[in-house]
Amino acid sequence: MKKIVKASLVAATLFMATGVSAKTYATVNGQEITDKDVGAILQVIPGAQFSKMTKEQQKKIIQQAIEKKLLAEKAIKSGITKDPTYKKTLEQMKKELALEIWMKKQFENVKISDKELKDFYNKNINMFKQPAMAKARHILLKNKADAEKVIKELKKAKDVKAKFIELAKKKSTGPSASNGGDLGWFDAKRMVKPFSDAAFKLKKGQFTHTPVKTQFGYHVIYLEDKKAAGNVTFEQAKPNIEQTLKVQKFQQEMKKTAKELTAKADIKIK
Repeated sequence: MKKIVKASLVAATLFMATGVSAKTYATVNGQEITDKDVGAILQVIPGAQFSKMTKEQQKKIIQQAIEKKLLAEKAIKSGITKDPTYKKTLEQMKKELALEIWMKKQFENVKISDKELKDFYNKNINMFKQPAMAKARHILLKNKADAEKVIKELKKAKDVKAKFIELAKKKSTGPSASNGGDLGWFDAKRMVKPFSDAAFKLKKGQFTHTPVKTQFGYHVIYLEDKKAAGNVTFEQAKPNIEQTLKVQKFQQEMKKTAKELTAKADIKIK
């Protein structure tokens, strides 16, 4: 019983988190091929994410979904729906779907008070600590001389950021070159120490005037922005806290209900 409840809880939580997508990729004999059809194909491919696939890979997945839909049509036309095994399986699926939708509605009815939210925030304040963050770009070069040439060009530039992006696209050997060397936001631990030390010493709009050497080569770093260390505010954390507490309370309620039903039920294990 515990395994069944646990599995149902997982299924319901996933159902709540993902919702129902209406995106249509194709139609076949008037029937739509949606995210649900694509998702069914992806389930058997470990770690597969449709959005991260190439256009060619996506086309293959959609084609498989189309073929599956056509085979399902053929199966229905064959009269398989009159088969006893089909009917028995369908009844089981109806029960599982009923459970899933019922659990979703139970989850939606779970309420978390402001006091519960604030208590969780205050008791778990360490969870909401945010380290100092930097938003930077870099130009990675193979040797020191090339890095020094880039620095000279930047010193002459009227618009340093625009020039930095231009040089990053032209000369950087790093994977971020096509994005103008953009590294996004990061904390000190995410980068190798020499790089982090140099980046966090800069002020907004400044760049390193000497090449920064790491095991990857020589970097020229431009700091776009910086955030001091601190705590995520209660208002910022509130949506995530509410979701966490709702899931916890929902699981507790479902386990309690399952226990009560088990105590009253006529169960015979064979």
